This record gives sequence, C-alpha cells and structure tokens, in this order.
Amino acid sequence: MSIDLDIQYVKGVGPKRAKLFRKLGITTVKDLIFYFPRDYEDRSRILRIEDLEVGEKQTFKAYVAGNAREIRTSRVIITKVPVKDGTGAVELVWYNQPYMKNNFKVGEEYIINGKLQFKYGQLVVENPVLEKSEEDLNLNTGRIVPIYSLTEGLTQNIVRKAVFNVLGEYLDEIEDFFDREFLQAKGLMDLKEALLNIHFPKNEEKLLKAKYRLKYQELFLLQLALFLVKKSVKEKKGIRFRKVDITPFSSNLPFKLTPAQIKVLKEIVIDMASDKVMNRLVQGDVGAGKTVVAAFAMYIAAKNGYQVAMMAPTEILAKQHYKTLEEIFKGTDIRIGLLSGSLSPSLRKEVLEKIKEGEYDVVVGTHALIEEDVTFKKLGLCITDEQHRFGVRQRALLAQKGENPDVLVMTATPIPRTLALILYGDLDISIIDQLPPGRKKVKTYIIPSYMRRKAYEFAMKEVKKGRQVYVVCPLIEESDKIKAVSAEIVYKEIYQDAFREAKVGLLHGKMSDSEKERIMEAFVKGEIDILVSTTVIEVGVNVPNATVMIVENADRFGLAQLHQLRGRVGRSEYQSYCILINYSSSELSKKRLEVLAKTSDGFKIAEKDLEIRGPGEFLGEKQHGLPELKIANLFEDIDILKKVQKDVENLLYEDPKLEKYPKLKQTLVSEFYDRVKDIILN
Repeated sequence: MSIDLDIQYVKGVGPKRAKLFRKLGITTVKDLIFYFPRDYEDRSRILRIEDLEVGEKQTFKAYVAGNAREIRTSRVIITKVPVKDGTGAVELVWYNQPYMKNNFKVGEEYIINGKLQFKYGQLVVENPVLEKSEEDLNLNTGRIVPIYSLTEGLTQNIVRKAVFNVLGEYLDEIEDFFDREFLQAKGLMDLKEALLNIHFPKNEEKLLKAKYRLKYQELFLLQLALFLVKKSVKEKKGIRFRKVDITPFSSNLPFKLTPAQIKVLKEIVIDMASDKVMNRLVQGDVGAGKTVVAAFAMYIAAKNGYQVAMMAPTEILAKQHYKTLEEIFKGTDIRIGLLSGSLSPSLRKEVLEKIKEGEYDVVVGTHALIEEDVTFKKLGLCITDEQHRFGVRQRALLAQKGENPDVLVMTATPIPRTLALILYGDLDISIIDQLPPGRKKVKTYIIPSYMRRKAYEFAMKEVKKGRQVYVVCPLIEESDKIKAVSAEIVYKEIYQDAFREAKVGLLHGKMSDSEKERIMEAFVKGEIDILVSTTVIEVGVNVPNATVMIVENADRFGLAQLHQLRGRVGRSEYQSYCILINYSSSELSKKRLEVLAKTSDGFKIAEKDLEIRGPGEFLGEKQHGLPELKIANLFEDIDILKKVQKDVENLLYEDPKLEKYPKLKQTLVSEFYDRVKDIILN
C-alpha cells in the first residue's frame, strides 16, 4: 500500500532530506500525513498597501515595480526590491543575502507577509516571507499557515511542500474507520477533510472541527484498546479464593488499619472471592500503608495454598519490600523468598528450586521474576509496585507464570481519576486516601538560592543529632543552557566545605546499578550521613532515620516529583523537614512551589501539577507502554476524553466484539496490535 512508501520517494524529499525527516520520526508517507502542525499563523487576510499598519505583521499582494538594488558597506550588503499595488509602495529589504537580487522580475506578482516598518524615510518590510501569486498553491502566505516542529536542516517551506505533495497524491488511500452514521451522530468531520484542514485549514472554523475530529479519534482508539483489555480480563475465569480467618495475622500487627485501608482491603477481598480475575490498582500517597494492605491479600492467597509474586522496579526496593514483609509476617508461618539480579549463580539456583517446589509462599523480586527459568508451583497472586516503571507487558508476563492469577498494582504516584482511566484503563481503581496516625507532618520551606548555606548549616545540626540528610540536585549536562547546580559540583562544594564533618556519599545517573545499590545500602545502614544525589531516589526507599530533604533547583522539578521526594523523609517519630531551594525569579515558579508548602495531599498536588505543566511533563518519559499522543492533550482535552469514555462504553455495550465495525477493528489491531491482539482476535 503506497501510504507505507518510504518518505525518500516523496516529491521534494529524496535520500538526504529523508534522514532529517527520520529524526522527526517520519519514515513513511503515512507518518508525514499524521505529522500535525504544532501551531498556526493566520496570514489569510490580504490587505492593500494603503491599509497596512506600521509595526504590525500583515499580508499584502503587490507586484515588482523596478529592478533590485544593492548597497554595499564595509559591514553589510543590503538588497532592496521596490513593490507596488496601485494604492501605495513598499521596499522589501534583505541583509547579507546578495543572491536575492536575481530572484525577481519586474511585473511579477507576490503575496508578501512581514512586519511593516518606517525606515530610511520610506515604508519597508525586512526579510519578508513571500510567494508568487499562483492562485492554488500558496502554502506560506495568504492563508492560515501551518507551523511544524523542525530539526536542523529542514525549513517550514520544505515540510509544507512535502506535506502538500503527499496529501495531493495519497490522501484518497486513507480510509475512515467510523461510518457515516457514527460521524453524523457525534458531529465529527470526515477523516480526509480533517487531515486536509489540520495541515492547510480553509478557515478557522474548519481548523477547529479538524482538531476536534483528530483528537476525538486518537483518544477513542486508545480508550477502546484499554477497555477491551479490561473487559477481556474480567471475562477470564480466575481463582475463587475461599474465606480465610485473618485474625492470627491482624492481631499480630503492632498497629490498626486506617478506615481507608479497610475500605480498600474489602474491595480486594471481594475481588479475590469472585471467580473473575482481579486486576486492581491501589493508589495511595507516600506512606499511606499500601504494603500492609497487599500483605493481607498475600496472607489470604497463601492460606488458600497459592504462591504470591511481588515485583519491584529496582533491587533496593525489592530488598526493602522483602524486609518489610519479614517484619509484617513475623510470628506467622508465611515463608518469604527474595529473587534479585545480584544473587550468585548457586544461590539463584537454590531460590529457583524453592520457588518451583512451593517452599516459598511469597517471592519478592525485581524483573528477574519474569525471566524464563522462573517456574512457580502454584502462582495465585501477582503484585507489582509500579511507580510508573512497568508497562502492561511486564505485568502480563508475570501473570503468565500462573493460571490466570489475580493481579494487584500499587503506585505511590497519585493520578487524577479521568487520567487514571487512560493510564490504567485496564484496571479497577482503589484509593487509600488517609495517612496512618502518629506521622508528623513534614515541615516544608521554600528559600531563595542565596540562603543555601543556611539550609546546609541546618542539615549539619540534624546530622549532629544522629539524623541523616538527602540533598537532591537535577544533574545537568554542561551543554544545557540553563544554569542548574549539578550534583557533582554541589558534592565537591559541600564535601569540602559545609559538610566536612559528615560522611557524604554521591549518587548519580552515570553510575552502574551495582554502584548505586552499594551507596544506597550504605545510606540505609547509616554508614553515610548525607546523600547527595540526582533524582534517582524518588522511588520508595525507606530510611526512617533521614529527617531532612534539601532540593537544589527545586524549580526544575514537577510538583508531583517534589512531593515524592518529600515522602522520603517523615517516616519516623522525629520531626522532618523539606527545604526547596528556588533559583528562579519567576512568579509562576514561586506560586507552583507554594502549593507544596500549603498541602501534603498528593492528589491535590497532582491535579495542580497537571494543570500547570500538562500531562506530558507530569507523567515523565514514555514510561507507560502507551503510545505517544500526536494531537490530543490529556489535560486540555479532558472534556473530549470524558465524552469518548462514554461513547466507547456504549459502543462496547452494543457490540462487544466490534462485528459492526470491521474497519475500526482493523485500525485498532494495526495501532495497538501488541496490546490487544489476543483479545480482539479471539
């Protein structure tokens, strides 16, 4: 099919430019058709010269009224071309572009766009954008003009021409997967018309309709794929766990569950007791007590004769969960094993044997758990601690180690509900929205950069009391234009000066995993007083003795990230402090950081963060196994998303197998094949 044709064969591209297009992720004709503009400029109002306003960027039509002139000085070559339109005259001016003088013939008519100025005693437009006035092919002037994201070597003009060429030649091959009836019912523009108008809008109204259609479609496909995954899981026959007396376990715990924990536990117990597979997300703020709730589920599974696998994103976290669970299950007969990447071959072999023989009830590990040689005797429950680290795929691989085991996903990143329906659209959602009693609130301070030393002196006081301290700095490559204090500079500065009486450790992204583990381990054991780090410690590390979190360049982090960092302290009865050092003078940055000082509710912070930074930034890199969104924005388009969620639910209710929508099924399989093939094809 020719929309899959390599981009180099498109008119105006060729092998050399194709390399540049590939940098933008454009390898085929289809990619180019779906490479949407990032912005638009309205150059559609064509004025007469007498109606132009000085100081404004405008578009006018004029003819070349005389030969080009060149003025040379020692510093600059000025090229001037006179143009007129019968109502007035303007000079077009270029600097150091002598070749421009050969481009014009007297009498040729142009559409010209630029800023009108009064210079040299006359009206001039410097460096104008202009095109010959050919009625049908004005891509850069006289219309609403698309503006694309570029890479070095490509210009707007090159991209516009290439897009124009592929639309002319290949647009007919693109099929709409919504039928006429559906388009009319939902008030959607036809796909071909939408693609034409997203690139070269006829007018403002058509552009808005095209945007709406393409955003709707993108969110619709994504949500449909996710709901299908969820539906297929719900239809799977799972394990029906029988009721278990949990008193021996609960009476052993040194604390009572909060009402929020009890509510979520009930939801889990109902899921486990049904014969459907459980697929549940437990969201809870840092320190809300998710692990204990998970431990109850583990206990029920183990007492039913099943094994439990718990997967964490890093070795340190796996070890930590292992220790926490040992503590929680002390005094019960639950047997816990740890499988991590750093085990010696002989020890690994021994652990694998025990898993296979069913000698462990609970196995905690990293993604080592999903390697091929890991065999469970009878896996009944999978728990993943996600922190945005695992995709749907790893979760599925873990679940394949058993026969339709129940799945529980835990995350400490609070995500607003509409967004959670997309990110975790394949899961039911539970929220632990209460912290255990007795936790002291972390005192949060925002200080300007010139007060850094004070913060360090305060940290040293805490170290002298026997406490530990984190210092986090965003690590910035030297090439980065923004002057951010990087970990190594701070390390040297602090190490040699402010913290010379303390034991300081450095943690940064370029270290090998084993080096990171070693330093973290030393901090956990209390062998290091102060840990200077780039942002690699936001995930679940538990050091109750740490009471101070200092964040350099706090303005460079998202609120949700800072909230996670703050959650590293305040894990004991000692008063803890979070000091955010703000290097930015902007009001917005101050306002953002103040949100943290005012509230410790992760969900409120997440909402705010999402509002201020938009979801791309909010969610960090492509950590979700979700396709990148090309045109929709999960936050700005939340209203469209809500509509889409309703429409998808109705569609699946009426036609669960998409029998009436073969084209839709086809598109879904081609765009989300890996994630939905088993579901739709069965």
